[in-house]
Amino acid sequence: MFDVPAAIQCQMDLQSQNTLALPVTSAYFAEPDTLESLIDVISWANLQGLPIMPLGGGSNVVFCHDWPGLVIKYGERSLVVDDSLADSVLIKVAAGFEWHALVLHCVASGWFGIENLALIPGSVGAAPIQNIGAYGVELCDVLASVSGVYIETGEVFLLENAQCEFAYRDSIFKQALAGKVLITHVTLKLSKQFTAQLHYPALAAAIVNPQPSANEVVQAVISIRQSKLPDPLVIPNVGSFFKNPLVNNYHLSSLLERYPAMPYYPQANGQAKLAAGWLIEQAGWKGKSLGLVAMHAQQALVLTSQPGATAADVLRLAACVQADVAALFDVRLQIEPQVIEHV
Repeated sequence: MFDVPAAIQCQMDLQSQNTLALPVTSAYFAEPDTLESLIDVISWANLQGLPIMPLGGGSNVVFCHDWPGLVIKYGERSLVVDDSLADSVLIKVAAGFEWHALVLHCVASGWFGIENLALIPGSVGAAPIQNIGAYGVELCDVLASVSGVYIETGEVFLLENAQCEFAYRDSIFKQALAGKVLITHVTLKLSKQFTAQLHYPALAAAIVNPQPSANEVVQAVISIRQSKLPDPLVIPNVGSFFKNPLVNNYHLSSLLERYPAMPYYPQANGQAKLAAGWLIEQAGWKGKSLGLVAMHAQQALVLTSQPGATAADVLRLAACVQADVAALFDVRLQIEPQVIEHV
């Protein structure tokens, strides 16, 4: 047995640290709030040969097992502003800053571009991992750079936008760098002039003013999300459980012949994005439960859990939904949150 620094907790219950409220434990847990203290706990864990897992707000993970190593939740919440540009502003935000709080702060400060991303749960540090997006806006549209540390060495890195390999709900942090880095800061380039992004019909329909303010857009987004998505503090969930699938135009034409009312969104690359929630509803899973987990009655895309539910319950329901959607539409739904299966 080795000595454990005072900054590290042992046998940490993570049920309150993941929004599905799955009953899991981490052997060790730390919440450093400076780069120096972060590097210290990484060095300690590496010396002990312990696996390290970064954790943000826990709103995009499915824990399948207890974690045998160290979970690190980086807690710094600083925000540094570079206002030297004429038309835009650069803000460097620490990973521990709550994402929705950042959206509200930016709008109040006159920095624009992330209004459509209001009320997305989780921390700033988790945002680049899946390239969060909503209502026609993605993080990659405004992200300048991401910085952090390599878990194996504690060495600091900085990646510019183009190096992050962003795609729909994807990035280098879910691919080549998955499990290898911990994000400490995100730098955004936001505009000093507001332009409403109202490409999504649901958002446009929710706004009466033909020239809405940024705050009106934020409030409309909040209202829409609250009407469809359950509060994870009341009903445990991770928001959208599946990605909206992409299909080629041939597949799309075939589907529209059978389902002319099927919603779809043309993409610049010649593909089309389908509405996963609509597919799930057509497959009969909206509001349907399997044991202690269910697809939400107001939004079929959201998987919810009840006390006592386990990751096995979650993944069993997900597999059933995937199988039924594939049988109906020949479309394979991909799980959106990170499934933490193995060390």
